[in-house]
Amino acid sequence: PGITTDEIDRIVHEACLARDSYPSPLNYCGFPKSCCTSVNEVICHGIPDQRPLREGDIVNIDVTLYHDGYHGDLNETVFVGKADESSIRLIKSTYECLQKAIRICRPGALYRSIGEIIQSHATACGLSVVRSYCGHGIHELFHTTPNVPHYAKNKAIGVMKEGHVFTIEPMINLGTFHDKMWPDDWTSVTKDGKRSAQFEHQLLITKNGCEVLTENKKGKPWWKIQLEVQD
Repeated sequence: PGITTDEIDRIVHEACLARDSYPSPLNYCGFPKSCCTSVNEVICHGIPDQRPLREGDIVNIDVTLYHDGYHGDLNETVFVGKADESSIRLIKSTYECLQKAIRICRPGALYRSIGEIIQSHATACGLSVVRSYCGHGIHELFHTTPNVPHYAKNKAIGVMKEGHVFTIEPMINLGTFHDKMWPDDWTSVTKDGKRSAQFEHQLLITKNGCEVLTENKKGKPWWKIQLEVQD
């Protein structure tokens, strides 16, 4: 609590440069910052600013960097201080949606089936799935085909093949799935003002399954560590 999202943006920017990389969001289609910070009811593409984060907030930090000709993209939602029960349920369930979707990724799997898996689990948890934004192909380009919707009965085309690289990044809401845009033309928020969470990984389809390129192989997701500390 007390840190600003501007300060988070500075940390991300300097960490990218220290790794001989460029923060992909900076100046992308006019985006003014080096990462996205989406707080509470913000679904995605929140612009870092000078508002201090408060005890009980949740914040998604979405980082993409460009290194040696390729983009790497991931995000995670974390607690600010102590979490309330509804936020714990939201973040835990959103993380589970991503993990369940990753498990079905292999050569021959349909891209549209990802949405069926995610919505099935979100609905069982009493949550809704945002439909306006999707996962995407990524490699030398920041955003490219295929589109990877996160909701059921979508019309995504394509079959996963060895060598495909793409993101899965479900955005899950406590209330309705409907969203609206702020006047900055970037910040997407829930229409009912209830909280939203998101997790993202970048995957490579391999001969027999997939490799999670953005996985932290050295430890747990930060939200799990935070919960253990609170307990």
